[in-house]
Amino acid sequence: MSFRHLVTGVLMLSTASPVLAEGTASCLRGINLAGAEFGTPPGKHGESHLYPTEKTIAYFAQQGFNSVRLPFLWERLQPKLSQPFDVEELALLTESVRRMRVLGLKVILDPHNYARYNGQLIGSTAVPVKSFEDLWERLAKQFGQDQGVIFGLMNEPHDMPASDWLTAANGAISAIRRVSRQNLILVPGTAWTGAHSWFDDWYGGSNASVMLNVKDPADHFAYELHQYFDEDFSGKKDNCSRAADALAAIDKLSTWLRQQGRQAYMGEFGVTRAPACIQTAQQMTQSIDKNSDVWIGWAYWAGGDFWPAEEALNIQPTATGDRPQLAGLRASLDRPQNAKACKALQN
Repeated sequence: MSFRHLVTGVLMLSTASPVLAEGTASCLRGINLAGAEFGTPPGKHGESHLYPTEKTIAYFAQQGFNSVRLPFLWERLQPKLSQPFDVEELALLTESVRRMRVLGLKVILDPHNYARYNGQLIGSTAVPVKSFEDLWERLAKQFGQDQGVIFGLMNEPHDMPASDWLTAANGAISAIRRVSRQNLILVPGTAWTGAHSWFDDWYGGSNASVMLNVKDPADHFAYELHQYFDEDFSGKKDNCSRAADALAAIDKLSTWLRQQGRQAYMGEFGVTRAPACIQTAQQMTQSIDKNSDVWIGWAYWAGGDFWPAEEALNIQPTATGDRPQLAGLRASLDRPQNAKACKALQN
């Protein structure tokens, strides 16, 4: 049974309201472990950028996170388009994935490039779609034998028409499926793939309309959304003043996903240590869990060994213990999963 058919079977139980018990959780409770996407390529590992350490990976696994979204830079992994990967960088990425998988964590591979390579848009003369397809065909050959590795096509495409991004996304999906049909693919929209803007026409067609035309021969994909809570939804301001609007966007998307027979993944959200913002994180994860027939999970932004201590959304533990934001995630981390909803993501 394909992923989409499994999803449709669950959704058919109810089209008006969530079908899962309120006490169950979505399938992926994740953390973004940033660091490998830092610095200007190529740089030196440990100085300009850093893959997560074993200590950090183990900490988040012990806290109950069951997945990691792992950002890295396309240019560092593949210094020349459509050419073999850099041997050292590939070894670092592969070893990082191995460490996570040994602990039972699922891994979302995240080229953290905003639909660009050296600042040039995918689909431009400098970065043809074929080069993006090549990236993903090579990644699928490296990781496609492990169903516990999930392919996140790209971090936050922006300032490009939704139709152009759709062409690139469908090309990459086709390239992946020539190698493996078992790995889940996460497909963002354009406009930074914001949940609050999913229905808005930013660059010639909304994500809600254009991205309905995603084509996956294996029928095994979900949309990736991001959502922050500050005044411009960027996550760069030290507040959560638009929390109500952000949470309303999740409710609207849940209804739309159910109507379309699709699923989504909240790949980034984060809050400051203010008590009201920590409560917002709890509300966000509760909403996703309540609608876990259409949301496969979430990943908090962010942890990682290279984050400065003063970074507002940072959840990397300090020498004195856990960050306060962890309290906003605790209820979701402790909820049991719904076995039927998570069947396609068991490995």
